[in-house]
Amino acid sequence: MKYMLLMNAPRDGYTQYLNWPKKILEANMAFMGAMVQRLRASGELMSTEGLAAPTEAKLVRAGTNGKPIADGVFPESKEFLAGYWLIDVERRERAYEIAAEISTAPGAPVKGQDGRMIEHFWIEVREVMSGAPKLP
Repeated sequence: MKYMLLMNAPRDGYTQYLNWPKKILEANMAFMGAMVQRLRASGELMSTEGLAAPTEAKLVRAGTNGKPIADGVFPESKEFLAGYWLIDVERRERAYEIAAEISTAPGAPVKGQDGRMIEHFWIEVREVMSGAPKLP
């Protein structure tokens, strides 16, 4: 079963991350690198990528004659997708175990959506559909 594990960050999460003390940044990067190596070695990792900051994002749709129309990120967006892992595991519980482990990456506490300080990001776990959903 394929799952996508999604890490979201608050609007200023990229700035917060870059302002962490160097020792914490290095520990975070080492943890993430080791996690990727373990998942590759187990054959569970299909791909993983971090995404550029939201300031680089654009919303795009087709306009007249199919030409792209781009707009910036809207101010009401509170969280942005920061990165993902695409995994292939035998059971849903294993996807949850991997997500929980990823959430323990070293890091400085950050302010969550509700203003409270949190130590670990939530990791959203979504199954990748193998086909179109069944219609009622």
